[in-house]
Amino acid sequence: MPDVAELPAETGLPESALEGLGRRPFGVYVHVPFCATRCGYCDFNTYTAGELGSAASPKSWLDGLRSELDLAARVLGEPPAADTVFVGGGTPSLLGADGLSEVLDVVRGAFGLAPGAEVTTESNPESTSPEFFERIRAAGYTRVSLGMQSAAKHVLQVLDRVHTPGRPVDAAREARAAGFEHVNLDVIYGTPGERPEDLRASLDAVLSAGVDHVSAYALIVEEGTALARRVRRGELPAPDDDVLATDYEMIDSVLSASGLRWYEVSNWATDDAARCRHNLGYWQGGDWWGAGPGAHSHVGGVRWWNVKHPAKYASLLAEGNSPEAGRELLTESDRHLERIMLELRVAEGLALDALDAAGIAEARAAAAEGLLEPSVLDSRGRAVLTDRGRLLADGVVRRLAG
Repeated sequence: MPDVAELPAETGLPESALEGLGRRPFGVYVHVPFCATRCGYCDFNTYTAGELGSAASPKSWLDGLRSELDLAARVLGEPPAADTVFVGGGTPSLLGADGLSEVLDVVRGAFGLAPGAEVTTESNPESTSPEFFERIRAAGYTRVSLGMQSAAKHVLQVLDRVHTPGRPVDAAREARAAGFEHVNLDVIYGTPGERPEDLRASLDAVLSAGVDHVSAYALIVEEGTALARRVRRGELPAPDDDVLATDYEMIDSVLSASGLRWYEVSNWATDDAARCRHNLGYWQGGDWWGAGPGAHSHVGGVRWWNVKHPAKYASLLAEGNSPEAGRELLTESDRHLERIMLELRVAEGLALDALDAAGIAEARAAAAEGLLEPSVLDSRGRAVLTDRGRLLADGVVRRLAG
């Protein structure tokens, strides 16, 4: 972990952080903390109705969101219009079309939307319908991300996913029919018990849906989850690194052959317009305000995060206080490391002028080992991962960072 200069939790931002605001990409992330059930692998800041009881509700959360974004507009002074909005969770579709429309209205009221803004919501396929997609499209959403994870029933059972295997494909088609040009399906690979033919069937299902974006993530066993407890008890094997590498190679091969090209290590799109601009803002050093319980924000080298529990979040804002739990001021060293770590993951790669002499020497050595594209290194002065390099990206980052 990088060293950081700790700052006390407070509402304002230093002038140094506000310099250049609006010249960098500016996004708004809204965290919806509600889920119908808890998936066994998930360690996100989410809560079921049974876990919350009467302590918090979608209404108290939305009241808090409105107050936080009003606060954000004041803190930023003259906030730029949002280039991107991403409503994530949790399960944003549990809010229904009316709730998601209200969320976007709150963002518009606080910041406004830049011309051509990308507006994404995550959705659980089981809480969507043709009418849902039509209404959120009319409200101003331009992109939908659907959690599929797998087309194999037994894999979904290990993950504790509640949707039926065919529903994500149907939901994706419904979203396209409602006018969404940009639809993403999420896939998880490496689940214990998943066979190569299961993964291939999932990829075939993804391609049959006609989506223009796919995210594929290796299963990570996070401490504190039900899945971690099952692995610890010996009920399930831990994901195998060699299997994960083979799975990734299959995913990349199948998607590439079908016209979806990687633009970030875990993301594929049909063309530049289909890329997730909000996530590119994270990877390319942009600014964003993260609103909601547990959300993280970054503006000009200052990062902060909110209290996690929805009840605490709502009560702090109802009392006129900031929901901020803590913050850190990134040092030049921190920002240098994060630039290498994030930019190297995207297809355009990292400019060599971001590296010191030792880092450049390591880049040339990595190219000689087949981890970076040698022709791009020489002709364009950029470190771009090869297919093999993507499998070993974390190690390449450590080498270039020194």
